[in-house]
Amino acid sequence: MKKVFGLIAVVALLVSATLLTKNGLQVGDTAPDFRLKNVDGKMISLADFEEAKGFVINFTCNTCPFAVMYEERVAKLQDQLEAKGYPVINIMPNDISMKPGDSFENMQKRAKEVGYKYYLIDAEQEVFKKYGAEKTPHIYLLDKELMVKYIGAIDDNAQDADGVTQNYVMDAIAAVEAGKNPDPNFTKAIGCSIKVKQ
Repeated sequence: MKKVFGLIAVVALLVSATLLTKNGLQVGDTAPDFRLKNVDGKMISLADFEEAKGFVINFTCNTCPFAVMYEERVAKLQDQLEAKGYPVINIMPNDISMKPGDSFENMQKRAKEVGYKYYLIDAEQEVFKKYGAEKTPHIYLLDKELMVKYIGAIDDNAQDADGVTQNYVMDAIAAVEAGKNPDPNFTKAIGCSIKVKQ
């Protein structure tokens, strides 16, 4: 009997450890779709993009210095990748009571300034939690079936666009296009922590 209880305890510990270490989506998981308001007032979901070959989901905001440093690069990615069939969907996950600069009105202004086509507000803070995003910016590359192929940073130099030696997102998409798995398929996202409503 003691052996049985001991075995149950070990299994329980292993399950707990798995739950603790798995926070949100992992590479190979199927990402959930969502329906969020874009800066143009329209509700957007991934199902709307019937011709898409995949998606770049970018959790970002107006107020994080790292997100701001990446704005121009993200706008360029948007232009490059939309033509290839990979819409860049920017999602603002912060609690605006903690970060008023990330209000919907300020998102609309910033989208116009930067040139973001899709800049959605995760007003209920549900989507970023399902995905497991922790930083702004934080990237999730999905294929057509919404399978996660890459998670992490946009490239290897948050401070200086001219100093980038590896563009993780573009390399990951090139791998997917070639029918291969991205390598690396995970990098550490560099940015500000997402502000969660208490």
